[in-house]
Amino acid sequence: MPVALALIPARGGSKGIPGKNLQEVGGRPLVVRTIDAARASQNVKRVVVSTDDFTIRAAALKAGAEVVERPSGIAGDVASSESALLHAIKVLEQLGPIPNRLVFLQCTSPFTNASQIDRVLKALEDPVINSSFSVQPWHGFLWREDGRGINHDPTHPRKRRQDLEPSYIETGAIYAIRTSAFRQSGSRFCAPWRPVVIVDSGPEIDTPADLALCRSLEQIQHH
Repeated sequence: MPVALALIPARGGSKGIPGKNLQEVGGRPLVVRTIDAARASQNVKRVVVSTDDFTIRAAALKAGAEVVERPSGIAGDVASSESALLHAIKVLEQLGPIPNRLVFLQCTSPFTNASQIDRVLKALEDPVINSSFSVQPWHGFLWREDGRGINHDPTHPRKRRQDLEPSYIETGAIYAIRTSAFRQSGSRFCAPWRPVVIVDSGPEIDTPADLALCRSLEQIQHH
């Protein structure tokens, strides 16, 4: 299978959790957990962290990743991950050719592993597919605030949960993209795309409660 470049945006600032990307789960900072998963992948050739933070830079280098310095103009709360990825690609291409597939990984998913990364990348073996991303099954009745049902019709007799049309929620952990398609579109979603179902992706960290949950889960898994 063709090799891929793993890109991990990891800025220093975070409103919800101070120093989020350096918070530890299982004794390893989130950025290091993500680097370790990428380096263990069979298909990832290079692992690059884009950061504006000196401490994250040092941790990333120690963990075996390369580092691209993220300019302050694209490191604020409103800056998109895509802006950091496009900048990193531009910097790396000045140094030499880069793989024609990239996998964008988010540090906020601490239970991402190498086999999951490889499964999402595998979707790009289909020559029609330009991007793929991890999703997990979602079992529940979704509502809008005004009382309208999203995945069900409340004016009809109540379906059993298992009879709902299957739906999936983006995990936010893994996105695989053809490099040329990403360069043209600037979006992690380059049509045609394909969701890849990962049933054991674990929680995503957005709040201190999420971080506490992930730490508890990690302890349970290792005892």
